[in-house]
Amino acid sequence: MKTNRTISILFFLLMVMMPLNLYLIFKVAPTERIMGDVQRIFYLHVSLASGAFLAFTCTFVSSILFLWKKNLVWDSAASAAAETGLLFATLVLVTGSLWARPIWNVWWTWDPRLLTVLILWFIYVGYFLLRGGIADRFKKAQYSAVIGIIGYIDIPVIRYATKWWKSIHPLLSREGGGLNPVMKNVMFFSLATFLVLTVFLFLFRFRLARIEERLQKLKKLTED
Repeated sequence: MKTNRTISILFFLLMVMMPLNLYLIFKVAPTERIMGDVQRIFYLHVSLASGAFLAFTCTFVSSILFLWKKNLVWDSAASAAAETGLLFATLVLVTGSLWARPIWNVWWTWDPRLLTVLILWFIYVGYFLLRGGIADRFKKAQYSAVIGIIGYIDIPVIRYATKWWKSIHPLLSREGGGLNPVMKNVMFFSLATFLVLTVFLFLFRFRLARIEERLQKLKKLTED
């Protein structure tokens, strides 16, 4: 019941925050001097990436806890978080391509950060392919936990890719390339909005996974 209440609160909070976030992005944030209106994708792109990293961090921690505690609840949490992270990572790639086309004149380029995000995406696609291919519940959880932990190594690589390798990916921290105060405030609000969305999706999917497991147990009992 407590989880259901939390989900409901987050849902109604999102009903306020998400429309306001879009209004701030498209109506309040000033137009970037060089890139123009296409730069507005930046607020969504970065917020989606932050949400994906948060979700995969939850997968990483839950996978460790499963291997330690051997409790399948942690596997359900890891899987629910990974679904949320994979959804956001997919949208990161999509918004990145939409941003790249008018700026770089290509839909895709083998930039270090783009490549490492794509690798992360393939890792977690593999995570779910593995889960779908193993019938034994405990073995599925064990193998998934290993991939969830190993896959997380790619996240710090993504974070520092533009520093370690030559990259054309924009760095707002470069001299003269920062955000003005209004842009920063819009960015912070967008990050907060997607943080709430990430937690909401995770809790909703986790709750659903627990219900599915209970139904499977009941089905086995009736069959026996």
